[in-house]
Amino acid sequence: MNVSTSTLSLTVADVDASRAFLCTHLGYQVAMADDGFASLTREDAAVDIVLLRKGTEVLPAEQRDREATGLILALTVTDLAAEEARLRAAGAPITMPLREEPWGERLFQTTDPNGVVVQLVEWAAADGTEDPAVRVITPAAEHVTVSPNATMTGRAAPSRGSAELSTWTVAMEAGATGPEHSVSREQVWTVTTGTLEVTCDDRTEKVSAGQTLVLPADRIRRIHAPERAEAHVAMRADGVASVPGAEGTRELPWAR
Repeated sequence: MNVSTSTLSLTVADVDASRAFLCTHLGYQVAMADDGFASLTREDAAVDIVLLRKGTEVLPAEQRDREATGLILALTVTDLAAEEARLRAAGAPITMPLREEPWGERLFQTTDPNGVVVQLVEWAAADGTEDPAVRVITPAAEHVTVSPNATMTGRAAPSRGSAELSTWTVAMEAGATGPEHSVSREQVWTVTTGTLEVTCDDRTEKVSAGQTLVLPADRIRRIHAPERAEAHVAMRADGVASVPGAEGTRELPWAR
C-alpha cells in the first residue's frame, strides 16, 4: 500500500469557528470550502483536515449527529516552548500547560471552539544532542504580567525550558497590596529590594531585602509593600491559585 496523503475528517457544530482557529493559530490554509464544509491543508507534512457540519447529508445517517470528541490532533513541531508562547500571546486557550514526560515527550494542548483538542509535541533527542545540559533564559516582554498591584516577570518555567520549577520576580510599588489568595504549592520568596509585609493565617511577617520567606501551600496570604519592593519567587511549576469565596482555581501565567 502506498499512501500519498493523509486527511482527518472532523464533524463539528460550527465549521467556520474551527476553520478560523486552525488557519489563524496553526497555519492551515483553505483548499476548498462551501456551506458546511471546508478542506484545509498545510505545505508541510501535517495531516490535511476536512471539516463537516454536524447533520450534513454527506455523512451516512448513523454518523450525522456525531461530533469530533474524544480524539486528539497531534502535531510534532520544533521549538515547542516558542509555539506555546506564541499561541498564549495570540489568545488561544492553553488547555494543558507544557510538560515533559519521563519518556522524552514534551507537549501541550490547545482546544478549538468546537472542543477539538490539538496537541503540539516535541521529542528530546535520544543522544542528547538537541537537549542542552543547561538552558539560559532571557526575560522578554511576553513574559511580563502586569496586575493592579504588582508586575510579575517570568524567569524559568516549563514553556521556557524548565522541567519541575518556575521562578519569577515580583515588583510592587509603595502602598500596593495584593488580594487574599492561596497557592497549591509551597513558594519561596527572597526579597531583593525594599520590604514586604506578608500576612498568613492572621500573622504578619516583615521581610526585608536579603531575607527569605517560605510560604506553605494552601494557606491564605496577603502581601503588602509599605515601600517599593522587589522579590524573587520559586515554586513547583504546577501550582495554581485560589481566591476565598471564588469557585475554581487560577493559573499563574508567568509560572507556565
